[in-house]
Amino acid sequence: MPTRRESLVLGFSLLTGLAGCTGTDGSDSTTEAGNRDETVEATLQLETVTDRPESPLAFDETPAGRYYVADRPGQIYLLNEDSSERALDLSGAIRTGSERGLLGLALHPQFGSNGLLYVRYSSPPRKNTPDSYSHTFVLSEFHARGDGTIDQGSERILLTIPEPQGNHNSGPIAFGPDGYLYVGVGDGGAGDDIGRGHVEDWYEANDGGNGQDVQQNLLGSLLRIDVDDRSGEKPYGIPPDNPLVGSEGHDEHYAWGLRNPWGISFDGTALYVADVGQNRFEEVNLIRNGGNYGWNVKEGTNCFRADSCPGETPDGTPLRGPVVQYPHSGDGVTGNAVVGGHIYRGSKVSTLQGQYVFGDVTANGKLFAATPTEERPWPTEILEVDGGGEQLQQLLLLERGANEELYALTPGGVYRLVSS
Repeated sequence: MPTRRESLVLGFSLLTGLAGCTGTDGSDSTTEAGNRDETVEATLQLETVTDRPESPLAFDETPAGRYYVADRPGQIYLLNEDSSERALDLSGAIRTGSERGLLGLALHPQFGSNGLLYVRYSSPPRKNTPDSYSHTFVLSEFHARGDGTIDQGSERILLTIPEPQGNHNSGPIAFGPDGYLYVGVGDGGAGDDIGRGHVEDWYEANDGGNGQDVQQNLLGSLLRIDVDDRSGEKPYGIPPDNPLVGSEGHDEHYAWGLRNPWGISFDGTALYVADVGQNRFEEVNLIRNGGNYGWNVKEGTNCFRADSCPGETPDGTPLRGPVVQYPHSGDGVTGNAVVGGHIYRGSKVSTLQGQYVFGDVTANGKLFAATPTEERPWPTEILEVDGGGEQLQQLLLLERGANEELYALTPGGVYRLVSS
């Protein structure tokens, strides 16, 4: 088994494996394309929204301008302008440690009228989870009362997935402009996409695994489901244009070849998913319906554990490259585990209009901005943050509010990004 490398602290001084495990990989020719060893002119400061959650991993804003913040140990807080209250406590149902916990939250597009919200968490092993596995992935629907508190008894479990390891659990979920729910699922953990819970795939140069498989499980993929359709045998529907409908493979799959998606965002219909690399490169992908993003044949644009590798699957499906890529060492933009962001469309930092703003777990308190161009990977630069970005040294996620502004989630709380 590969040796775990240094990675993210998700509050409570718990070391997680978000950034993966150390493995052996081969040489390649593509490395730091797109990096710029300079700083964007925009200077940011972090405006405190709340310091209440200890380890916030998800955030969403209601039509009334209140905020729900999901805290990793199992609580969801409802934040008003001058106060916060606990809206839901799932701590008794959640398994924490490693990268487990309360990991995702998304309000239904019609939340203002139906009060529905969706929560992604790790539970102790449930029925049909093998005894040797770590835990069970759970995606559930809840109903919020008129005062904003969440009725715990209203839980409707939509999806459970056996998880073999405690890491690579992904977590972020998001509704798209099509009204469907997009769900990131990691490759099952450990390192190299091999070991317990990792299946055989078509690529013989590596011993697994789930990222290149769409038939045996739902791991290593981005799923898309219809939470409003309750007409079938499952507690959700399958969008009819999901790529595997009518063919071999699980119909829930929307895209695959992913390692540990950590950030899902939309800009109109464009869908961006950040994917945490193993030990050399981090990436952000522009997702297409049915796209294969290469893991574990590739890490970003680079062959993984091989001197050379194919650019397509045996049936001719291309392995798509990222729009953003940066290395773990060198000059300019470097890091350890990508933290997904958004195309900026707010008004607080006008100089960032149209840029993809994101971060990294161990980026020395810095945020990054990538400029969309025909060039791939996109040119990426460092954003200057007042005070050296001390609050961001444990950046957990970047979220977007209803006002299009960006919010940094850290163990110290939630901060709005504004101009200095």
